Amino acid sequence: MNQATVNYMRDGMLLEEEVSFEEGATFSQVADQVGSFMRGQVTLARVGNLLYELTAEIPVGTTTLSLIDTTDMDGYRVYMRTLAFIFLEAVHKLMPDTQTVVEHSISGGLYCVVRRDDEPLTLDTATRNRIKEKMADIIAANLSVERVRMPFSEAQELFAKLGRKDKVDLFAQQPDAEVSVYRMGDAVDSFYGYMAPSTGYVKTFDLELFDHGLVLLGVDHDDRTRVNNFLPTYLLSDIYNEAEDWSRMQGIFTVAQLNATIQNGTIGDVCRMNEALHEHKLMTIAEQISSEQKRIVLIAAPSSSGKTSFAVKLMTSLRVLGRRPIAISLDDYFVNRDATPLGDDGEPDFEALEAIDLARFERDMKALLAGETVERIAFDFITGTRVSTGKMMTLDAKSPILIEGIHGLNPRLLADIDDRNKMRIALSVITQINLDDHNRIPTTDLRLMRRMARDLQFRGRDVRTTIRSWPSVRAGEDRNIFPYSERADIMFNSSFVYEIAALKPILLAPLSEINPDEPEYIESSRLLSLLSYFLPMTDTSDVVSTSILREFIGGSKIVS
Repeated sequence: MNQATVNYMRDGMLLEEEVSFEEGATFSQVADQVGSFMRGQVTLARVGNLLYELTAEIPVGTTTLSLIDTTDMDGYRVYMRTLAFIFLEAVHKLMPDTQTVVEHSISGGLYCVVRRDDEPLTLDTATRNRIKEKMADIIAANLSVERVRMPFSEAQELFAKLGRKDKVDLFAQQPDAEVSVYRMGDAVDSFYGYMAPSTGYVKTFDLELFDHGLVLLGVDHDDRTRVNNFLPTYLLSDIYNEAEDWSRMQGIFTVAQLNATIQNGTIGDVCRMNEALHEHKLMTIAEQISSEQKRIVLIAAPSSSGKTSFAVKLMTSLRVLGRRPIAISLDDYFVNRDATPLGDDGEPDFEALEAIDLARFERDMKALLAGETVERIAFDFITGTRVSTGKMMTLDAKSPILIEGIHGLNPRLLADIDDRNKMRIALSVITQINLDDHNRIPTTDLRLMRRMARDLQFRGRDVRTTIRSWPSVRAGEDRNIFPYSERADIMFNSSFVYEIAALKPILLAPLSEINPDEPEYIESSRLLSLLSYFLPMTDTSDVVSTSILREFIGGSKIVS
């Protein structure tokens, strides 16, 4: 009999239990002993810096291991991936002549579209209920989810017989390596990440009709007995639909199609068209600001959305229309560091709204709108104090102030100024392509890769540092940006259909240097697995120097 210490998280605390197990036991057998103590559904195990599916045998000599549940992002991904497999099989059983696409995440769920002859079906409540019932039957059967590793060439033959051209095309571009294929009863599919041992692990779910598809909802992040709450996000849905339209214009929906443009030398055309789409959208926004005579333009965006480049390009578009806007960063209105409010952990909370000198900020903005001259201030991040620049600024009667900062959509900001004078803009980074019909590319991963590339090249931070800080960055966004996104008047998608291919040559070597004995290894391995499907875009000469993407890959003429 073997003994091991099992670590797990509950309510933010690291706890441990001593367990006994026979040699050759699987992690799921340990999870059976400890899982009831955890708030989420256990879906993964960890030994050192390696993740294991619960079906794996515990390595010989293991004395300490960790169980990961759905309160952790890695564990939650496993839950949703397994639930998606069940959903896809339920739809196939009920409507075998259709094609289902897992398009993107939305409101904590997965937005899926069922198509027939390439046209989306309009689903009704009765159809939704039939799919839910079929899913419940599959879950109740507790079917095993078994992984088989096979060469890409063998997987090609398998999925060709199943009529899955999206996977065949992707596999045809891969080197001589292996892919994980999963079987669940008589269902077969490939997923790029770990899965739960059986369908009985994902009992908590729901389906919501939304737009022209369905939103697949899984377990609540903090409580395995509840379904994740669905809040319709219509503005975000519109921008996803726009991203789909852009993909259609460029003829690129999947990684395989993007890789083909790199192989056949037409990637330059893709770059130019993507840039033209951005420029057209920017000018449309500028024209709306001008025609509606907006005086305050508030720009908010999560990390690595390209808000600095966006603001510069929007300024240029407004100047073309005869306006003379002024750009202001909320960061310049930070209170002195010793006056920064403290967070729950007792540390300075630089992302709190109160970290901004709201009284001074509102006074200056009102003065500018009244035609008065105001001194431009700045914040010295080295000394942690506000400094005088000696520069003065005045706004003419027909021009707007462009204000950029994480709190741009917060209704408490400039609350005394009539909303009719304001235009609120939210930036997003919506991935326009997926790996295949059933495997999406998370928007968060794209932003993380952008941030790593920028930090590495221009801020002196290696990829390990960026990976370590990312959870804190995301937590700040969840507090200060995403709750207000639907308040925006306009959402702008700053992503490029080809950008992961352009980021790959920058990130491949630094991520590959992270070793299994480093805590960042899990995340680096996951990102390297994603990058492996992209052909590298080594020649970026077709990316113009004023592109938002240049903020991250280098060579920008508008962002220093």
